[in-house]
Amino acid sequence: MSTSSPERIRILLVDDHAVLRGGLKALLSLEPDMDVVGEVGTGEQALERVRGVRPGVVVMDLAMPGMGGLEATRQIVALGLETRVLILTSHAEEEYLLAVLEAGGSGYVRKTHADEDLIAAIRTVSRDEVFLYPSATKLLLRGFRTAESAGERGPLEELSEREREVLGLTAEGYSSSEIGRKLFLSPKTVDTYRYRLMQKLGLTHRSELVRFALESGVLKPLAAPEPRPA
Repeated sequence: MSTSSPERIRILLVDDHAVLRGGLKALLSLEPDMDVVGEVGTGEQALERVRGVRPGVVVMDLAMPGMGGLEATRQIVALGLETRVLILTSHAEEEYLLAVLEAGGSGYVRKTHADEDLIAAIRTVSRDEVFLYPSATKLLLRGFRTAESAGERGPLEELSEREREVLGLTAEGYSSSEIGRKLFLSPKTVDTYRYRLMQKLGLTHRSELVRFALESGVLKPLAAPEPRPA
């Protein structure tokens, strides 16, 4: 009796440094559930390649010649495909984290930690979850509390108190299991609350919850220019 193998994650690497792309490709090729289906050096090439190969995850640098990573992320997300964008960059979270999330990115990995965190981050965003460091969730939590204290609800009035809690914790980057432990709920119940609130708000993917939180004022976006290529 044969069993089907798990679906492999198709990955597109986008960085203007060929040596870095080569190193990432070698690292990811060791993983049994990952395939690098392409590598390009500009945002324009990334957009064209995504249309062609439709990867599950794009690993995107921010600073590139021509179209930068933020604009490339916006345009890839706007295609409406099942492609998630994971930012891999040396820039500080404080400068670009919320701009990345507002553009539709599903996570943020530091290049200095790529050998430790990139594989886990790719698997996380491929499940339509958001990958963030604890320091990043603190930034989001600070913005969430600021908006709460200011009474900036807007469309949030449609949600129950428990649904708002699940929305806030999801926007901060917590998984269903982590949210369940915080709220004393099972992960399945958390997923049910998330499904209901997404229906109410007309959202399709978990990563869109972060964007909604930004747009509704739950999280405050920071203005960030496109980084200059090194």
